[in-house]
Amino acid sequence: MPTGNRSDIDRLAKLLDTQFKLPGTNFRFGLDGIIGLIPGIGDTVSGGLGLYIIHRARQEGASGGLIAKMIWNLLVDTVLGAIPLVGDLFDFAHKANAKNARLLQEYLDRHASEHAKPVGRSTA
Repeated sequence: MPTGNRSDIDRLAKLLDTQFKLPGTNFRFGLDGIIGLIPGIGDTVSGGLGLYIIHRARQEGASGGLIAKMIWNLLVDTVLGAIPLVGDLFDFAHKANAKNARLLQEYLDRHASEHAKPVGRSTA
């Protein structure tokens, strides 16, 4: 059931993908890249955290197609991030959680505008 409050999704996506800024650059990164540096379990842990965003998307009424796209984004991030060295660089660049939060927001905005009641003038 939609809650109408998605601030937790945005906060988690920011924490995982864009919370920190590399000084002197515009490059942003989050805990996903940092946790992913832990050999063996880092990408599993960050993938598990990313599942919360998908769970909340379901609660907010996201379509099956959108959920599938979000799962794919997270799966790519988790699997490719597990590759030693190259995967660590990938984790810092590929921001699946921010992408999933944005996809959900766009979907819900579109859905809301499609179901909004038109405001018309009365003909009295």
